[in-house]
Amino acid sequence: MKYNEIAHFSHPQHKLRYEYSEFPFKCDGCKEVGIGSRYKCTICDYDLHMHCAIPSPSITHPFYTKCSFQFLSRPPGNVPRYCNACEKDINGFMYHCRSCGFDLHPCCAKLPMVLDDGDVKLYLYRKISATCHRCGRKGRNRSWSYRSTCKKYNLHVACVKEMLVDSWHELYFGNEDHNYNNNSYNYRKLENKMPSLKGTLQTHHKKSKGKAQKCCEVAGLALQFIISAVLGDPTTLIAGVVGSLMSK
Repeated sequence: MKYNEIAHFSHPQHKLRYEYSEFPFKCDGCKEVGIGSRYKCTICDYDLHMHCAIPSPSITHPFYTKCSFQFLSRPPGNVPRYCNACEKDINGFMYHCRSCGFDLHPCCAKLPMVLDDGDVKLYLYRKISATCHRCGRKGRNRSWSYRSTCKKYNLHVACVKEMLVDSWHELYFGNEDHNYNNNSYNYRKLENKMPSLKGTLQTHHKKSKGKAQKCCEVAGLALQFIISAVLGDPTTLIAGVVGSLMSK
C-alpha cells in the first residue's frame, strides 16, 4: 500500500514523502542500494525502500514453510548476519526467524516468485544446479536464483547484487567530499559504473553469431528485470531505465 506521506520510527524528526526517482540511492534502513519508488526526507536526505518504509511485522516465505520471519530494525546479537537470499551481510533492517536463524533483507524477502513482463518469464528458485550466466558456476550454497521458462538463462541473486554493489560502491563511499544529492553527478557516476553482461554472455555462445546475439538479447533483458526486482522496484519502467544504461 502506498501513502503520499508517512511518519517512520527510524526518522521521527520529519515525515517521509513518497517519491519516484530513476537515480540510485542507498536505503538508510537496510543499507542496500535502491532505485525507483522510495520514501524520502528532503530535509535530511534520508531514504527508505518501499519495503523498508512500510514493512510487515511478520512474514512467511514459500522457501521456508516452517519459519515465521519477524521484522527487526537491526540484526540480533553480536554475531554477523547474512541474507539467505543473496549471501550479503545484513547491516540494518531485516526479517529474522528466531527458531531457524534464517535472515532476509527486506527487498530480498519480497522478491517476486515470478517475474513476467510479457516477453520474458523468470521463476525464483531457492537452489538450482544449472550454470549461472554471470559467474559460470553451477549452484551456490546459499544464494537464490532466477531461471527462465526455457531453462537456458539462470542468474544468482547473489551475482546480480555483486555486480551492483561492487560497481556502485564508490558512488556512496568512494569520495565523501562530493555532493551525492546532485542527481546529474549521480547519473554520470551510474553511467560509468553500470555493469554489463555483454562479454560474459558472448563467452557462452561463440559457435553461432546469430543465435548468440539473440541469446544475449534475451538474457540481457532477463538481467534488467532481475536487477529491478533486487533493487526493490520490479517494474517495467525501471527495467527499461536499467537496460538503457547497460547499453551505453
